[in-house]
Amino acid sequence: MPGKCDGQVVIVTGAGRGLGRAHALALASEGAFVLVNDLGVSRDGESTEFSPADQVVSEILEMGGKAEANSADVADWEQAEKMVSHAVEKWGRLDALICNAGFLRDRMLVGMSEEEWDSVIRVHLKGHFAPARHAAVHWRNLAKEGKDVEGRIVMTSSGAGLLGSVGQGNYAAAKAGIALLVIQTSAEWGQYGIKVNGIAPDARTRMTEGVFYESETPRGWDEKDPSNVSPLVVWLSSRDCNVTGKMFEISGGKINLCDGWRHGPSEEVEGRKFEVDEIGGAVNKLVERILPPENVYGSR
Repeated sequence: MPGKCDGQVVIVTGAGRGLGRAHALALASEGAFVLVNDLGVSRDGESTEFSPADQVVSEILEMGGKAEANSADVADWEQAEKMVSHAVEKWGRLDALICNAGFLRDRMLVGMSEEEWDSVIRVHLKGHFAPARHAAVHWRNLAKEGKDVEGRIVMTSSGAGLLGSVGQGNYAAAKAGIALLVIQTSAEWGQYGIKVNGIAPDARTRMTEGVFYESETPRGWDEKDPSNVSPLVVWLSSRDCNVTGKMFEISGGKINLCDGWRHGPSEEVEGRKFEVDEIGGAVNKLVERILPPENVYGSR
């Protein structure tokens, strides 16, 4: 029986460990040819000599799948372009891109350095946009040639990006930007046959161990196993996916569709601008008419 992604070519960034590794293995098991991208850095972005991408490729080949390693820095414009070309030149096509690469430089905002801010924004936000943009150019060119395009992009936000997370302001801001990037790119690129969706996964990885979860795996059902997230990623990458511009929270066996930004209640004065003394009353009326916001992760 053919797999859900049989014959598709898929790039997975940050695929050497954690969620990316789980996605790469799941996609390969469903028949995809996987370009396993990983720069091989530590949890905080420092260089290492270990090549996790090669290890994941070996796992895929051992299970009878097809894969190749790639070590591009996804936040480097030219390297991201070459990564997309790598997949196309290797297998003659590109069907889906899974943007997953990232690292943490956690600190309270008042003590955060410029480098800690810039590095996290770069790897997450630019590291999503750069490969997505180059993949979109590839698909746009095919569409302009009159070819049928069914491009799929899956971007990775997080609960921090949707609700905030104390001590992770740089990460939360980057992930919030990614959530909006899903909406923006789906609106602009749909005309080329591209569907873009996002996930906000809750799983035990290098980035959450010691922050939200213990490193030890529980006995029995492991709700936080990264592989629990991958079935959603496989479906969003497949030709069966018929939605775009959506953000899904997923944890264990639960999927939640995030409702996104919407226009809320309004107060209005006719034929003139508000007086300064009227603003407080209008704002308080508006606040009273909406549901209270979710708590920021880690807030008291």
